[in-house]
Amino acid sequence: MTSSEITFPLQLARTMRFTLGAPRAFTVSPDGGRVVYLRSGSGTDRSGQLWVLDLDEDTGPRERLVADPAALLGGSEERLSAQERARRERSREGSSGIVGYALDGSAELAAFALSGKVYVAGLGAGGARALPVPGPVIDPRPSPDGRHVAYVSKGALRVVGVDGEADRALAEPEDGHVTYGLAEFIAAEEMSRTRGFWWSPESDRLLVARVDDSPVRRWWIADPAHPERKPAEVAYPAAGTPNAVVGLHVVDLDGTRTEVVWDRARFPYLARVHWSSYGAPLLLVQARDQRSQLYLAVDPETGATRTVHADEDPVWLELFPGVPAWAPDGRLVRITDEGGARRLAVGDRTLTGGQLHLQSVLDIGDSDVLVSASAGAEAAEPETGESHVYRVNELGVERVSEGAGVHTAVRSGRVTVLVSATPERPGTTARVLRDGKEVAVVENRAERPVLTARPVLTEGGARRIPCAVLLPTGYSESDGPLPVLMDPYGGPHGWRVVAAHHPHLTSQWFADQGFAVVVADGRGTPGRSPAWEKAVKNNLALSLDDQVEALHALAERFPLDLDRVAIRGWSFGGFLAGLAALRRPDVFHAAVVGAPVTDQRLYDTHYTERYLGDPAQSPEVYAYNSLLTDEGLSHAAEQVRPMMIIHGLADDNVVVAHTLRLSSALLAAGRPHEVLPLSGVTHMTPQEKVAENLLLLQVDFLKRSLGL
Repeated sequence: MTSSEITFPLQLARTMRFTLGAPRAFTVSPDGGRVVYLRSGSGTDRSGQLWVLDLDEDTGPRERLVADPAALLGGSEERLSAQERARRERSREGSSGIVGYALDGSAELAAFALSGKVYVAGLGAGGARALPVPGPVIDPRPSPDGRHVAYVSKGALRVVGVDGEADRALAEPEDGHVTYGLAEFIAAEEMSRTRGFWWSPESDRLLVARVDDSPVRRWWIADPAHPERKPAEVAYPAAGTPNAVVGLHVVDLDGTRTEVVWDRARFPYLARVHWSSYGAPLLLVQARDQRSQLYLAVDPETGATRTVHADEDPVWLELFPGVPAWAPDGRLVRITDEGGARRLAVGDRTLTGGQLHLQSVLDIGDSDVLVSASAGAEAAEPETGESHVYRVNELGVERVSEGAGVHTAVRSGRVTVLVSATPERPGTTARVLRDGKEVAVVENRAERPVLTARPVLTEGGARRIPCAVLLPTGYSESDGPLPVLMDPYGGPHGWRVVAAHHPHLTSQWFADQGFAVVVADGRGTPGRSPAWEKAVKNNLALSLDDQVEALHALAERFPLDLDRVAIRGWSFGGFLAGLAALRRPDVFHAAVVGAPVTDQRLYDTHYTERYLGDPAQSPEVYAYNSLLTDEGLSHAAEQVRPMMIIHGLADDNVVVAHTLRLSSALLAAGRPHEVLPLSGVTHMTPQEKVAENLLLLQVDFLKRSLGL
């Protein structure tokens, strides 16, 4: 098949949404002499490789391949343990090969796991080798001095010399419910904490998480396509049920263990851990209702903790990448919601105001803090979908990134890797800057899409809801009004209206099938203000109101046929699509409902309770936010709208029970619908043919349902 014959659905699937071949996971060495990153060999190669870009100021930049899985495995097929597969599912990692790495303090040594083994690679001389340690191995990390590698195997935290000698267990599980050095389900899925151990700056001890999941209720996920296989046992902490018990220990290299003590009954969530040479080990622990949290400094000798700062919020407290952390002068760096804005605080000073909406801390330097942020409520001009990089210090705020787009960065000392995506240019560009001047561009080997996205970024309605509108390629006004496809995520942590090209490709493909596609980020989505995000407290269904408001407002400016409106979505977007078909059949005429959360009591604690509280204390809130108790189930026959419900049978995040219960409720109410079960598919859909055909089947359903 020639490139001209490749369809977009096939290309999207083969390239894993055009992520293959693109450089990612950048690290800059402390001396600014090299940039380390991952990249696969081509735009269709799923196997990640470890690369180095040397930044010699005299000879210029030079790229080197440090570790290639194909060579290291000698052509053998990669083997993954069940725990490693679960880790990748939590991080939505669908590729293979080297998918992560860790460095020593000077960025001279890298460690990574490949096919269940530990590999180390010298980044100066190059060359990777396996260490003879028991497997399967998870999350190997070198000590800052580069002399040891700690890793997890079969629930035990182990350490080995970089020469492969003196391998030993530092903490071994007491039973099958206990692990040392791993993040529990909730931390990995909802807190973005994927690690379970942290080296001391002196390389003489570690902070190690101990997880006991024995209190967590067990679910059983079977594969009906393979009745000969036993169901998989999953410890799933559903809303209102017990979580895993998480503790923390200081563990010396001789195995001596000291428990870290805090009020775990009041603050059971270990959300963040930071250990640098600028201060004592720093923890962020949250109450279960997530309305209070403590920043704790740990005494490594005794395990005692002292409160450095405390936060409270009447709605909930958000977690952010990069914080909390110590600045080089020992002040606490954090992000806080104050005065209607999301601000950067260093010590007792707040350094940003309402003009910025902080998203993350990227780097903390001697004289400034590098952050990512979008325009805040007090910004002079709206910047729909944009995210920029800023330098912040006592003197003010300076934008580092230029031009409309979505920008982020990695920095160390004088060297910054600025990664940018723009609406006009496909993919991302990774520019290497020294003292603000470009010295290199990291090669991006991702494929160029066979179509071009042309989103119109705008705002809709009295609430100025961020929107993207996509019309068919070559559309002219004489073609008349178009059937509409709403294509949202629409929920917390899901930002869909972005000033970048690739995130709109699938929407453009749907548009090219004859639709006007509308993407709207209503209340509950990130990027506007704390009040915007927190408006959905106790009412996730509020997101539907904003979809309707945006649709009607945009119809005044775009060729939208409001008599033919469909909606599609996945995960929260699937919930929103189901909600639209059931509660607003006057607006929506068909829905594709993908992996929907239909019964909030079946979703996890940290996410669901943040928005809806404890189901035992507020059952009416859960009922209102459920599709199963929806009054739309009993609507008159003329209000019934076609629904295609799609779900992966192997999904351990939004389990297929959500769809089965919805289907049963619809059947009992006499409401026709279609169910598309995906055998062996998880919450992701990385399988090439599945991903390709899902798009084709959705278009067929939408055209049939709207009478096109």
